[in-house]
Amino acid sequence: MRMFDHDVSRFAHGRDALAPFRTRLLVAVAHVALASVTAASVAAVATAQEGRPRNVLFILSDDQRHDQLSCAGHPIVETPHLDALAARGMRFRRAFVTTPICAASRASILTSLYERTHRTTFRTKAMAAEHFETSYPLVLHRAGYRTGFVGKFGVNAPVDLRKESFDVFVPISTNPYFKKQPDGTKRHTSEIIGDHAVAFLREQDPKRPFCLSISFNAVHAEDGDKENHYPWPIAMDGRYEDVTIPPPAMSDPAIYDAHPDFLKTSLNRQRFFWRWDTPEKYDRNMRAYYRMLSGMDRVIGRVLDALRARGLEDDTLVIFCGDNGYYMGQRGFAGKWSHYDESLRVPLILADPRAPESARGTVNDAFALNIDIAATILDAAGVSVPERYQGRSLLEFVHGGSPKSWRHEFFCEHLMHYPPRKGTKDGGIPKWEGIRQERWSYARYFEQEPVYEYLHDLQNDPQQLRNLALEPEFAETLRRLRERCTERRDELGGAWSLEKFPLQR
Repeated sequence: MRMFDHDVSRFAHGRDALAPFRTRLLVAVAHVALASVTAASVAAVATAQEGRPRNVLFILSDDQRHDQLSCAGHPIVETPHLDALAARGMRFRRAFVTTPICAASRASILTSLYERTHRTTFRTKAMAAEHFETSYPLVLHRAGYRTGFVGKFGVNAPVDLRKESFDVFVPISTNPYFKKQPDGTKRHTSEIIGDHAVAFLREQDPKRPFCLSISFNAVHAEDGDKENHYPWPIAMDGRYEDVTIPPPAMSDPAIYDAHPDFLKTSLNRQRFFWRWDTPEKYDRNMRAYYRMLSGMDRVIGRVLDALRARGLEDDTLVIFCGDNGYYMGQRGFAGKWSHYDESLRVPLILADPRAPESARGTVNDAFALNIDIAATILDAAGVSVPERYQGRSLLEFVHGGSPKSWRHEFFCEHLMHYPPRKGTKDGGIPKWEGIRQERWSYARYFEQEPVYEYLHDLQNDPQQLRNLALEPEFAETLRRLRERCTERRDELGGAWSLEKFPLQR
């Protein structure tokens, strides 16, 4: 893993501009030692020109698939501010989450651990303190950074450690998206999140490094409102009225019909009837989704303007990512949760002002994961990456390099306990685990009797329409990937059980 040399000579004089930061670093060393977080050393990275630690602005969207950006080639949706970020940074074309649901994915982003290791998702008890102890905001806060969080937190974390992690913590939920203001007007959640993010930056001491995490509720649907699933900011009124919305890809009913019954009755199908099952409903909801997405992009532009106005842009790494993918009628599904790329693949952009010009505006095809974000943030801050992290820093890619022995496969899973409800049509969310490689994608839905396996040849079938696990000629490939999946499962925590993932009572 690439780490940066620490220019400690700039901290040798007690009267220099960074003396207060040096004091906080020394205090942080004591904190880390007491907490036995031996890997979280706290010397700051400094460039020869500036001698400043790098700030971090991390922006997370909700339910945004990898192709829902104009810079990714989307023919309709407009995301000019994210496009501009990609133009001065690096976009990772093959970015994935290791678990396609927000609670588990966000826990993985915070801790750089797989779901099977941190054991946190919806309905589970709070994350074990040992896992949150090395979360990136807590490590940075103990290292003297000013840390902030605004928006959807979505992780059942230990309350005391969560409080310690942030100087500013502003959780903002939906239900509803429009919040009544003191003057009686209503304001969209995305804009409220932007207000608090701008306030954090305006209050920022330029001599102290910061890490601000902004977590949008957008573009998650308002699940409780079956009529207006995607409420958009008022500024987006009328947008996309004059465009033609094409039907979803892979919408041939035969594609849905080819699935086993446990997927055909799953929550993926139940929510399809909420949003996408008629041409009229699909057309209306896609326009609303695009308005909400462009509204979020507009707020991101406002935050980046505030960063620039405070003179902080040249020392700030900006990261943008989605928390999971999203079905919008593809395969006859809605939501996420399953093993297909529509669930797992997300947008990821990193823009570092210290990267060479030759690396800016580029697209990278390495496998990048949500568990890499925490390692990247700590690497950028000059804080040693904890040995227990399961992700790796992406910063060397961003600087035009190529890290040695980069991954050519990754483990993925969905372990939320949401079984079918008896006496209803609710088929629940089936649990699965799998291996994604350059050519092959393998997944097994391990609670089915018998276990139901998928094998896709991504080279010849990039849409994952053909299940080769059912074809004898691929038996050896299936055996190899099955064994590899079991090997990685056991390395990361072993087979799933309710005892390992205790539920809230």
